[in-house]
Amino acid sequence: MTTVSYEMTHLQGLEAEAVHIVREVAATFERPVLLFSGGKDSVVMLHLATKAFWPAPVPFPVLHIDTGHNFDEVLTFRDEAVARAGVRLLVGRVQDDLDAGRVVEDLAAGRNRLQTTTLLRTIGEHRFDAVFGGARRDEEKARAKERVFSFRDRYGQWDPRGQRPELWNLYNGRHKPGEHIRVFPLSNWTELDIWRYLRDERIELPPLYYAHRRRVVARDGMLLAHTRFLTLLPGEEPFSALVRFRTVGDATCTGCVESAAATPDEVVTEVAATRVTERGATRADDRISAAGMEDRKREGYF
Repeated sequence: MTTVSYEMTHLQGLEAEAVHIVREVAATFERPVLLFSGGKDSVVMLHLATKAFWPAPVPFPVLHIDTGHNFDEVLTFRDEAVARAGVRLLVGRVQDDLDAGRVVEDLAAGRNRLQTTTLLRTIGEHRFDAVFGGARRDEEKARAKERVFSFRDRYGQWDPRGQRPELWNLYNGRHKPGEHIRVFPLSNWTELDIWRYLRDERIELPPLYYAHRRRVVARDGMLLAHTRFLTLLPGEEPFSALVRFRTVGDATCTGCVESAAATPDEVVTEVAATRVTERGATRADDRISAAGMEDRKREGYF
């Protein structure tokens, strides 16, 4: 008698788990939405959602919270990606909240933290009850605390001490009107998993994820892109360097790293050797305090 065994690879297991989570949300929530910035993690999420419902279309829209200080290459890619996927793109703009006086801009701090107000306003306006995010536990210690289904109260706040158990991969999405659930299908992925998956699935990304020559400014141990959004400080002098971005966000606080990795295979090799997470290495907004990310998540941040 021949015994046939079926085994999944590590990446196939992660994909199956994420697809299950996406389908679970679509089956149990009325108005889900997927946060999509055009960054690598949100690109993988959209790819997984497309797989989860193929050949039917993705049954929910995608949402970008736009600080107004985004990289032009990423915005171009964002629009092309949603067009290829055939999904509806919604954009919540921080500038609208600035114009309405709901937030006040601190030029020294940038606009990244202001996204929380815009996100919560947009969720409320569209009455979304589930919001997919691309956060991974390996990125940052506060994100490592959060469950796959993260309950948010009517003010969008997260209580790390009041999280719901997720034994046997059973997810509790119960909520009252005005409350919602943040959902993280990539929780168990690492940056290396993401890049191996991007390589194996041949998924396109914005070109700034690969090595390119760019004018940069050295600040606080990081290299920031010299864009029209960045105000030079006394003594700073832009220079040209061969760099790539490990993560993509607001151009005023997202750093790049010197790198010659120009293909997915080369990036996989580079990431496998690094010992610093992409947020730890390239996100200035995470350096405000030891508990900066957790404080923002309590307020309703991604």
